[in-house]
Amino acid sequence: MLVVGQSLAAVVVAAGAFAASVGEVEVRRPVDGFVVEHVPAGAGALESDFEFEWGDVAFTERVWERQLEGGGYRVDLTVAVLRGERLSDLGATREFLTEYHERDPAGWRVEPFQHGARPGGIAEDLAFWQVEPGVAVSVRVDPDRFGVEDVRETALGVRPVE
Repeated sequence: MLVVGQSLAAVVVAAGAFAASVGEVEVRRPVDGFVVEHVPAGAGALESDFEFEWGDVAFTERVWERQLEGGGYRVDLTVAVLRGERLSDLGATREFLTEYHERDPAGWRVEPFQHGARPGGIAEDLAFWQVEPGVAVSVRVDPDRFGVEDVRETALGVRPVE
């Protein structure tokens, strides 16, 4: 078990690349009921799944990371399904994500974002949307490697399993 900060415990559920290609992906195992159909070109091929709880919200995440020259790893993409009563609507979800990502509430520029009929928000490195009361999805990229269009394309490629 890896403990980060005071209240975040992450347990690696599964690790390893599942799909051989990056970009448009044909088949991926679901992330808590959602399929990721697009990964930005250049994102690392190492996939890891995590489940943890923070602030009374359960997270199921998949991260794509790459090995750095000289050692270590860097996360390029994180897709997270969040479940918790405090995610009652889009405003509550934004408030939660502001706290979780340690953003300045007054300074964090989040524009409206639509994921189909679902309302959401998009910033430079993060998109999120409300699936239903108590359930939200977020997509976050490394802002040093990817831009807002990568966030948008990836987010629009996340859909519920049919």
